[in-house]
Amino acid sequence: MLFQWKRWSRIILLNRTMLWVLFVVNAFGTIYGFMWYGNQLQYTFNTMEPWLVLFVPDSPTASLFFTFALLILLWTRSSDGTQKKRPSGVMRWMEAMAAVTLVKYGIWAVVMIFAGEIRGNELQWRDWMLVCSHLGMALQAVLYTRFFSFGFGSLVLVTIWTISNDLIDYQFHVFPWLPKELAGDMHWIPWFTFFLGLGSIALITLLSKRR
Repeated sequence: MLFQWKRWSRIILLNRTMLWVLFVVNAFGTIYGFMWYGNQLQYTFNTMEPWLVLFVPDSPTASLFFTFALLILLWTRSSDGTQKKRPSGVMRWMEAMAAVTLVKYGIWAVVMIFAGEIRGNELQWRDWMLVCSHLGMALQAVLYTRFFSFGFGSLVLVTIWTISNDLIDYQFHVFPWLPKELAGDMHWIPWFTFFLGLGSIALITLLSKRR
């Protein structure tokens, strides 16, 4: 049964039409995500050090890397899904970045949305749209990690990036803007983010072992 699932999931997930559909969806989602962060990007650029802008848009950056990872799969895989060429070191790093950050920020956004609701923030249709899209981000990472070629070295680099990003986010206050209802919860949110990042790295490491 497990063998059949792996076989059919491989056929479906590596189908070139499926990959192109996901590429288009993630490309448009990435553009929308950067637009969503537009006000915070402008505020950060105008009131803080300009280089901090790079650390503001977490979720769209994750989907951007996954968009690149899909192109890598299309370039390195033949029509039957078999690998015809090995990705370069930079490509493998991009795959690892996509996998880890999709899980981390996909889950993070959903938790923050519902945490805001618990504190009294009334959810709107856009919140439910974000919940669905961010859960989809995490699911994509879970489904596609076994087709990526990254190894230990790439995961080490992603770990350094993830920890550095968290330190910069909460040291310089460039983390994604939260509902005002969560203003009193900053004693646990940075720690949650940090350990979620480590948990995401651990999950992706385990999934990559199942290739």
